[in-house]
Parts: sequence; structure tokens; C-alpha cells
Amino acid sequence: MSAPATPLRQPSALALGLLRGRLELKLFFRSREQVIFVFAFPILLLLIFGAIFKGEVAPGIAFTRYFVAGMVAAGILSVGFQSLAIQIPIERDRGVLKRLSGTPMPRSAYFIGKVIMVLVAGLLETALLIAAARLLYAVPLPQSLEAWLTLGWVSLLGITACTLCGIAFSSVPREGKRAPAVVTPIAIVLQFVSGVYFPFSQLPGWMQQIASLFPLKWMTQGMRAAFLPPALAANEVGGSFELPMVALALIGWAVLAFVLCLVTFRWSAER
Repeated sequence: MSAPATPLRQPSALALGLLRGRLELKLFFRSREQVIFVFAFPILLLLIFGAIFKGEVAPGIAFTRYFVAGMVAAGILSVGFQSLAIQIPIERDRGVLKRLSGTPMPRSAYFIGKVIMVLVAGLLETALLIAAARLLYAVPLPQSLEAWLTLGWVSLLGITACTLCGIAFSSVPREGKRAPAVVTPIAIVLQFVSGVYFPFSQLPGWMQQIASLFPLKWMTQGMRAAFLPPALAANEVGGSFELPMVALALIGWAVLAFVLCLVTFRWSAER
């Protein structure tokens, strides 16, 4: 009598998620338009704004140094929130999500793959932007270990919050082809009111209050704490960089977006 066959061991959700992440990265880098937008567009804006605004936001602090902090945060918003909120509805319309939901693959593996893609693309985009600012405008790197640590945890919390917000917001566009028209204006408006292109303290008070409701404002503030001298904290609206509040706001948005993902995410285009 032959021995009973040993049942095959199913890969874990994490293992499948890592494989899915590799696939997501391949798809991302094969999309020339998306790669150009994520990596080249922030550098192009750096060149344009650096050529136009050559003054100082404070004695000895060039505008480009302030601007780079905001652009790093805006890049995270772009690769996390904007790209996923557009990409997922398109995949939903094409039936990709419906087919995946019908396979034995744990659904969590799909989201792990998206997180890996955003994390890798976000870190690469940040590194390229910082390198370009350093080479083109001699923007100083963070000046201390504490500043580097601030850059690290603000980036990770920002990527987490923006990724979850992008997944949650992906259920808003009714059709994938309409997603860019719905998502892009929101991202652009947030950049203008959150201190990316202009010093936040110079914006109207009502605009500052609206921006404070969204994560990009807190990401830009945290990035300024990493790239600007500590003495410039006095120029912030609150008189300091308020790093505990930055962490609290980003964690709060991550938790809220996670709950919305659980409640609203759709695997099918059918409503």
C-alpha cells in the first residue's frame, strides 16, 4: 500500500505579498509615463522654481532649501495617494481585482504588493530629489543624526498614511478612466495650501486651517524639521516644528484610512 500523499503547504500571505510586490515593481517600471511622472516631474519642478525664486526665506536659507523639504513630502503624496487612487480603479475596471479575489491568493497579499511598490518608489524618488537638489543648488543634507532620523520616520509614516489614503480613496471614482480627473486636482490643491511651493506661514489663515486637516501639511512640516536649521522652527505658525503633532496627525490619518479601506474597498466595478 502506498503512503498517503503529503498535502502541499500553501505559501503564507507575506510570501505571496512579496512575490506580488516584485510584480508590482516590474509593472511600475515598465510604465514609462508613470516612471517619468514620479521621478522626473519633481526634479523638473525643482529646476523651474529654483530658476524663478532665487531669494531667501530667512537669512542664509535659500528658497530652494525650503522648497526641497516640501517637494519630498509632495513626492510621497504623489507615489502613495495619487498613484494608487488612480491605478486601483483602472485595475478594478479591467477586472484585475475581481480575478484576483477569485483565486486562492489571500487578499492581503495584493495590498502587501502595493505597499512594497509605494515604499520602493517613494524612497527612490526621495533619494533622487535630494541628490538633484544637492548637485544643482548645493542644498545641504540634514545636518545631524537627529535630522536624519526625523527624515526617516516622517517618510515612513507619510508613506503609510498616503498609501492607505490612496487605497481608501480608490473607491470614490466611479470609473477608472475618470480617476485622474478626480484625484489629480485634489493632490494639486493640497500641494498649494500645504506649504510645498510657498512658505506656509505666508499663506492666509483660513488656508492654513484647511491644510491642517490633511496629512500633506504635517509631512511638509516634518520635512522642514529635517532639512532646515532648528533656529527656523520659530518661523513656523506654531512657533516650533511640532514633531509630536506631526507624528500624531500622520498616525491618525493612517488609522482612519485603514478603517475606510476595510469598509469601502471594492473588488468589483459593480456597485
